[in-house]
Parts: sequence; C-alpha cells; structure tokens
Amino acid sequence: MIEFVTSSFCNYGDCVEIGRGPDGAMLVRDTKNRDHGTLEFTREEWDAFVKGVKAGEFDPA
Repeated sequence: MIEFVTSSFCNYGDCVEIGRGPDGAMLVRDTKNRDHGTLEFTREEWDAFVKGVKAGEFDPA
C-alpha cells in the first residue's frame, strides 16, 4: 500500500497528496478525488519540479 502525505499548509481539504510508488515514481493525487487516479512522475521529473519551485520559477510575476 502506498502511503500518501498532505502538506501541512493544507487548511481546507482542497489539496494534493504525494506518495512514492513501488518503482520509485512520485505519485500525486487530489484530496477531493482520491479514487480518480494519480499523476505519475519519474524521480528525475519530480526533482526538476522541486528545484523549480525552490528557485521561484512558478511564482506569479
């Protein structure tokens, strides 16, 4: 069974959860729709996303 975690910044239940698949892939799902599947990212894709977040690449202009 995959253990998903929700950000501590999630206040109202409209959040995403992340988990690690058995093959090391990162899985993302919507807390409002847990039964409707997940998005799957390779470890490399996930690392690039996290690096972009930390660098402010997704901050509004």
